[in-house]
Amino acid sequence: MSTTETLITAADAHSAHNYHPLPVVVATADGAWMTDVEGRRYLDLLAGYSALNFGHGNRRLIDAAKAQLDRVTLTSRAFHHDRFADFCGQLAELCGMELVLPMNTGAEAVETAVKTARKWGYRVKGVPSGMAKIVVAGGNFHGRTTTIISFSTDPEARADYEPYTPGFEIVPYGDLTAMRAALTENAVAVLLEPIQGEAGVLVPPPGYLAGVRELTRERGVLFVADEIQSGLGRTGKTFACEHEGVVPDMYVLGKALGGGVVPVSAVVSSREVLGVFRPGEHGSTFGGNPLACAVALEVIAMLRTGEYQRRAAELGDHLHRELGLLTGTGHVTAVRGRGLWAGVDIAPSYGTGREISEKLMDRGVLVKDTHGSTIRVAPPLVISKEDLDWGLHQLRAVLGA
Repeated sequence: MSTTETLITAADAHSAHNYHPLPVVVATADGAWMTDVEGRRYLDLLAGYSALNFGHGNRRLIDAAKAQLDRVTLTSRAFHHDRFADFCGQLAELCGMELVLPMNTGAEAVETAVKTARKWGYRVKGVPSGMAKIVVAGGNFHGRTTTIISFSTDPEARADYEPYTPGFEIVPYGDLTAMRAALTENAVAVLLEPIQGEAGVLVPPPGYLAGVRELTRERGVLFVADEIQSGLGRTGKTFACEHEGVVPDMYVLGKALGGGVVPVSAVVSSREVLGVFRPGEHGSTFGGNPLACAVALEVIAMLRTGEYQRRAAELGDHLHRELGLLTGTGHVTAVRGRGLWAGVDIAPSYGTGREISEKLMDRGVLVKDTHGSTIRVAPPLVISKEDLDWGLHQLRAVLGA
C-alpha cells in the first residue's frame, strides 16, 4: 500500500466515522496550496469552510502565534491577561458594537447567542419564564450541539438525537411573510445566516435582511447574524450583512477569527444585550485565552486595511463571471454566492457533487460537496488570479465544458 492508503486505513481503524473525507492526506500547506504525503500539490478551494480566509501558514499570523507561545498561552478567565482588553476592544470596534464575549468554536458561540437572547428576553423584554422563542430559518447550519441540531432541518444532522430542545420556530429562508407571522409577543430573537453556507451558499432575496432588520426593530426582537462562515472578508465586505446596509443586534463570529491557527469565536453585541450576564452565569476555560487573543488581534489588524475585503470582491466578481458561463452549457444548473464564495449545482448527468469533487482531486483541486449535487468553492482570500483561473480550468475539464 502507498503511504496515503496506509494512513487512511489507520485513520479508519481508530477514528469514529462521522466524516467522509476525500482520500487525500495533507502533510504541509502554504497560501492556497496543500501538499500530501506523497508530494502531490493541491489547490485548496475550500479554505477550511472559511477558517483559512488568510491562507495556510500566513506569516503574520504564525509570527503572532509564535511570539505569544513564548510568553503565556492560557490563564483561564480566573485571571486577567495582557492581550484580553485589546482583543475585546478592537473586535468590538471592528463590529461597531460595545461588548465581546469570547468563546472557542462556532457552535459554542451560537450556543452563547441562544443563551444571551433568552436571558435578555427574560430580564429586559419581560417575556414570561420558560416562554422565550427564537425564530430560525429552514436549511440553516449553525453547528452540531444537541440544542443547535434541534432547530436544524437536515435529517442527517437530527436523526437519532431526540428528544430535541424546545423554544425554536423554523420558517422558510427568504420569506418575510412567514417571518412576520412568527414574531409573536414571546419572540426574543431571530437567528439567521446572512448567506447559508452548508445549504449550498444560498443568498437570500434582495431586501430580505433589511426586511428582517425592520421587523425585529418593530417587534422588539434581537436580530442575531451568524457570520461564522460569511464574515471577516469572505463576501467582499467585513460582514455579509453589509451588502444590504444592515447592522444586526448581535454578531456571531468564528472560523476566520482564529486565522486557521487556533479556534477562536465570539459573540459581539451592545452593552444592553451582553450586559445581562453576571459572574458565574456563563463561561469557558479556553475562551479568550492569550494565544487566541494574540492571533485574533492580528486578524483584526489585517481586516482593518480593507485589503482582503477588496480582494474578495474583485476576485469574487471574476469567479462568478467564469462560473456563470458554465450555466449556459448544460453542465451546471445554477451558481450562487458572493465574493470568493460560490455554490455550484452540477447537472445530474455529469455526476454527484462527491464524484465531481473526487475528479477535481485527481486533477489537483480540492473542493467539498454538499446536499448531493452541489460543490462549494471558497478559496483563501490570498489566492492569486492565476491560481484561481487554473482551478476553474480544471473544473471545466472535469465537466467536459
